Amino acid sequence: MFIFIEKAVLGMALLRILSGGIEIFAAFLMIKFHTVEKALIINSSLAFVGPTVLVITTTIGVLGLSGDLSLMKIFWIFLGVSSILIGVKW
Repeated sequence: MFIFIEKAVLGMALLRILSGGIEIFAAFLMIKFHTVEKALIINSSLAFVGPTVLVITTTIGVLGLSGDLSLMKIFWIFLGVSSILIGVKW
């Protein structure tokens, strides 16, 4: 049986799988190097991956809904994502 999956949903899911794989790989690196300093460096580098995946998956989702959303709703979504990123970084 063939199940139809929208391209936007597939793209979002694949990005999350990739992100999860990067997180697991980072955990193995932390175990391999087994020093707090190296683990902190690896963990800090993940701070770039998380927000990037968040923004890209949100963008894909919004583009997938673009026919159903008004320009004002798209603005509010991106303002909300920006607020999350600003809140986390500052």
